[in-house]
Amino acid sequence: MRSSLGLTMAVGALFVAAPSHAQTFDPRYPVCMHVYSGASGGGGDWYDCSFTSLPQCRATAAGLSASCDLNPYYPLNVPQPRVRHRRSG
Repeated sequence: MRSSLGLTMAVGALFVAAPSHAQTFDPRYPVCMHVYSGASGGGGDWYDCSFTSLPQCRATAAGLSASCDLNPYYPLNVPQPRVRHRRSG
């Protein structure tokens, strides 16, 4: 009885577990290059989010099957930290 319960739990855990995917976009950089490898490339499409400007990305993508896009996860409107002044007295 104990082994059937353990077997049931193990099989249930295998069905519940789903493959996890890595984060596609790096939020530290504002521009990403989407590289299309197609059917002959074998690796599928991938993103390289390591660019600070669109011209920099386009220079790297020249001659490749790729496009440059703005990173949707780059924080554009992050409020600046408030400066707190201490009163002396």
